[in-house]
Amino acid sequence: MRIVFLSCLLAILSGFYGQTSALIPLPAVIKPGKGSFSITESTLLVVKNKQDSNSVRFLNQYLSTHYGFKLPVSTSATSSYIELNTSLSGHSNSNYYELYADDKHITIDGTDPAATFYGMQTLLQLLPVQKTNSLKIKGVHIKDSARFAYRGMHLDVARHFFPVSFIKKYIDYLALHKFNTFHWHLTEDQGWRIEIKKYPELIRKGAWRNGTITGKYPGNGNDGKRYGGYYTQEEIKEIVHYASERFIEVIPEIELPGHSSAAIAAYPELSCFPEEPSKMYYPKNCQWHGDSTGKQVQQTWGVFDDVYCAGKDHTFTFVEDVLSEVMSLFPSKYIHVGGDECPKNNWKRCPKCQQRMKSENLKDEHELQSYFIQRVEKYLNSNGKTLIGWDEILEGGLAPNAVVMSWRGESGGIEAAGQSHNVIMSPNKPVYFDHSPNKPEDSLTIGGYNSLNSVYLYEPVPQKLNVAKHAFIMGAQANVWTEYMDNTKKVEYMIFPRMSALSEVLWSPKGKRNWNDFSVRLQEQRKRYNLWGVSYNRK
Repeated sequence: MRIVFLSCLLAILSGFYGQTSALIPLPAVIKPGKGSFSITESTLLVVKNKQDSNSVRFLNQYLSTHYGFKLPVSTSATSSYIELNTSLSGHSNSNYYELYADDKHITIDGTDPAATFYGMQTLLQLLPVQKTNSLKIKGVHIKDSARFAYRGMHLDVARHFFPVSFIKKYIDYLALHKFNTFHWHLTEDQGWRIEIKKYPELIRKGAWRNGTITGKYPGNGNDGKRYGGYYTQEEIKEIVHYASERFIEVIPEIELPGHSSAAIAAYPELSCFPEEPSKMYYPKNCQWHGDSTGKQVQQTWGVFDDVYCAGKDHTFTFVEDVLSEVMSLFPSKYIHVGGDECPKNNWKRCPKCQQRMKSENLKDEHELQSYFIQRVEKYLNSNGKTLIGWDEILEGGLAPNAVVMSWRGESGGIEAAGQSHNVIMSPNKPVYFDHSPNKPEDSLTIGGYNSLNSVYLYEPVPQKLNVAKHAFIMGAQANVWTEYMDNTKKVEYMIFPRMSALSEVLWSPKGKRNWNDFSVRLQEQRKRYNLWGVSYNRK
């Protein structure tokens, strides 16, 4: 009798763990429940609060897309129902939810609408990965919440431009993995991608380049094709609203004072030397195509000396005008201004920049960059926004209220947190997803190697950071720079499955992370990629 009982128990647990092994990111607490529940076309979706309507829409759209049916929505039911309800209280973590499934119903209850939405995402991962009309879910009780407040993914649309349809799909990928921030890199040397009505030349000229190098930098040629694109302000609003329905904050990045060739091509007076053609700054070992006179959008990758002039008041008028329109489009608390890789060579030979340094008592060009960033920060702060910049904004003195995004390793983040500034960790090793996922690389990438394992084992809170400063680590994000991603399938291939690994780093309790266990769960996740129809790295 005892043997029979143990055999039955093992069979039950085997089935239970077989289904929960699909969950990524792994919830904090998972316990077996009673029986199983089958979702069919007649299953009622009970919703008592209008604030949960976003979860309802997402759930029904997912079911419709991948299983071919939607659930009827009701405000009450007595049996065979799924209930979404934001009613929990008394929990300090605003992302806390509980999911309970037995043989009669499934309930998801969150502390706020976002928490309920995350619980619904867990429900989606409990569904079979094969298309079927009856979706059986084994009894389970889950208690869960997010580890980090900031869980981000970045996408560069300036090197290569992607349509609105893909941006929405990318946002859905974030939602399915419980990310809550989309960092949208909109301006660069190679293209300006956001409509600014006061400065129409930004999209008329700055959004297009006359060619693009072929092969890995410095390249083996130039394709000679006019390339570009931009998002209208209406499209921006549409995307921001789409993301908000998925509880994702969109943070725009408007690069300054460096990486500004596209803006300077549109408005040469922003340069220290408007009369100098962009071609003179172009690497001699990279091929150029088309007009070589005047200011042009750059056709190769890298860093260019032609940056915004810090000595002209007009530059700051332009920047403030641009940011004014950006702020009207993005309700995000944060505006990212770049601040990275700004060469100082032109500033050193520019009389206006040198005069600015003298009048402001700045000892060198690093302090001039700090002056530039701090002046922009004051404008953003006066409009209720917080500035984010890459870790170069530490050089010459950090702006008083700035958030630092640490990309050159962890040292910038450690320094900023040590100064009691909030930090987002984004070190190029291992969370730059433009680096190859395989060794040797199996497609053209910018170089480097960030394995799936290295992403999963990454810890955003540095060991070297004083424990008293741990609270300044807001979270982390992965960056997707697109010099070598000219199509959406390549973007998907570079982010999956590394994005799934990072989602667990940022969401799940640190003590529950286990590479071997994750590797098992990833096998089921790969089937889900197939269900979604995405391209992914299969190695």
